Amino acid sequence: MKAWPLHDPALQAALIGMAGLATAMGVGRFAFTPMLPLMQLHDLVSLRQGSYLASANYVGYLLGALLLFAFNPPPARVAKFGLATVAVSTLAMAFTWSFLIWLALRLIAGVASAFVLVGVSGWALAVLAAHDRPGLTGCVFAGVGAGILFAGIAVLAISATDLAPAVGWIVLGAAACCVALVAALLIENMAPSMAADVAPLGVDASAWRLIICYGAFGFGYIIPATFLPAAARSMISDPTVFGWIWPLFGIAAASSTVLTSSLRGNLLPRRAWVYGQFVMAFGVALPALQTTLFSIIISAICVGGTFMVITMAGMQEARRIAAHSAPRLMAAMTTAFAAGQLVGPLTLTVAHSAAEAIRLPSLFAASLLFITALALLPGARLTYQSDQASGHIE
Repeated sequence: MKAWPLHDPALQAALIGMAGLATAMGVGRFAFTPMLPLMQLHDLVSLRQGSYLASANYVGYLLGALLLFAFNPPPARVAKFGLATVAVSTLAMAFTWSFLIWLALRLIAGVASAFVLVGVSGWALAVLAAHDRPGLTGCVFAGVGAGILFAGIAVLAISATDLAPAVGWIVLGAAACCVALVAALLIENMAPSMAADVAPLGVDASAWRLIICYGAFGFGYIIPATFLPAAARSMISDPTVFGWIWPLFGIAAASSTVLTSSLRGNLLPRRAWVYGQFVMAFGVALPALQTTLFSIIISAICVGGTFMVITMAGMQEARRIAAHSAPRLMAAMTTAFAAGQLVGPLTLTVAHSAAEAIRLPSLFAASLLFITALALLPGARLTYQSDQASGHIE
């Protein structure tokens, strides 16, 4: 008799990883993106205050990544703690109207999101490698898009029914609590055994290239990832129209990682990163060059369809380059990424609408994405040919 598929430990790890990343990024990191126009609609925050709340989350993300790099704790333990903290800090947003407390809660959610991204990535990729199931990697990283889609649909429904923003935070926080509970029960038991003596991370030229380019990616994607729904709202006031921008972003993110993993034999991680960053550069620049609802939709597809491909490829590259030191390299890359995305919202210009405010920063970000994509090209073909010959591609 054929075993029930969910008894497969690799599939279990992939599904838990998917749910964990959906919570960390779709809720802990990006729930504020669709919530911002809703909170503006109820006169709770201005666009400038929204940028401060976004930046507080990015500061937390940077602090979380720095803590992980400094102390290098076990990925499974970090993932469980981070998921519980995301749940609590998200729920708490519903029970206060203090802007200063909101700042603190978004900062805490940012710290926890970094813990979950690095913890879940390190844990899930190690489990899949131990069971020789790298094809399920796309399923794990599709969780981010799935979380964004869930958050977008939930907030869209709340907007359409004229409910208060607090209801949105409660719904999102309750979902995060469910995932945290499942993770607390299962993650530690499935953690793969790690080498007793892990060599310290040696940051050579190849590692530095990943760190710098990943930091540029953090700066490049964050402006559309934070302000596209607000830019759409500045053009059309109906939430049942502009509210679809974020779910569309999530659909593109979720489907892109699965599609990329299905093309595994022809599209190796380094190339997926390079191609994805070129597409992202186009998507980031488009609303700045043509400020229409159509250009914002295309931007959402281009940026949403590549940012998780680049994240997945970056984590796979870290495992390829650093082996057992991969969690520490992932933390270093995430630190650079967090520093880049922290700067992004602060570059907004003073303007009447979000669409105008992001114009110049978007053009600069698109240029940086294009240049760093070029920097990733040299040596990629030779590196992968060598790895394929030795069977070391993961």
